[in-house]
Amino acid sequence: MRFFSQSFSYDEPWSIVSLAYFLRYPNPHAAHIVSCDVVDRTITSSGTLVTTRLILKKGTLPRWAPEGIIPRSEAWVIEESEVNPYGQVLRCTSRNLDHVKILSARESVLLHSAPNGQTLQRTDVNVVSNFGWGLTQRIEQFGFQRFKSNVQKSREGLKLIVELTRQSRQGMTMGGAPPGGFNASEPPKEYHRDSDAHSSRSDAPSQGLASSIWNRVPWPRFRST
Repeated sequence: MRFFSQSFSYDEPWSIVSLAYFLRYPNPHAAHIVSCDVVDRTITSSGTLVTTRLILKKGTLPRWAPEGIIPRSEAWVIEESEVNPYGQVLRCTSRNLDHVKILSARESVLLHSAPNGQTLQRTDVNVVSNFGWGLTQRIEQFGFQRFKSNVQKSREGLKLIVELTRQSRQGMTMGGAPPGGFNASEPPKEYHRDSDAHSSRSDAPSQGLASSIWNRVPWPRFRST
């Protein structure tokens, strides 16, 4: 088993960062995300928001991996989160549902407010392989390094959505409507995107905060040439 933990901070308040966390897909730093769907959402008796989402991710195998080790390059991930708006804490765990014998990865994220108005994030990741055949440690090392590199990309993607969320909310506060037809009466919507969505805005939702943020993303800067 391999484990690592990273902590960092955002200059924006928790209310903006926690909202951006749920709107973080798609973004130009997460081209491996195929779809993201809410399958359950409940408000508990204590006032916390509990959400379960299914996320479909795609990836690539190392060259040394045996041919046919997995039937397809996509994997379903279940994400379970709880938001406490009173204590300003968001806890989220995610784990893969496919290929668990080859590599099982569990990620835990904690977002909470700091006294100085910033938001602190801690990410913990465990990766375990039960594949055997002399490849267990090699697979774990590959998964470990892949997750470490993806954590930085994830942070960059969230930082982008945090900034766009701040701009959208600022536009609403000042009485203006940000690009994309922001409608404060509508909740953010979940949506699919295809594999080319990171270079096209055709799949963007037509209304709501998610649409406003989508329309502000500088997609051309991230297009492959």
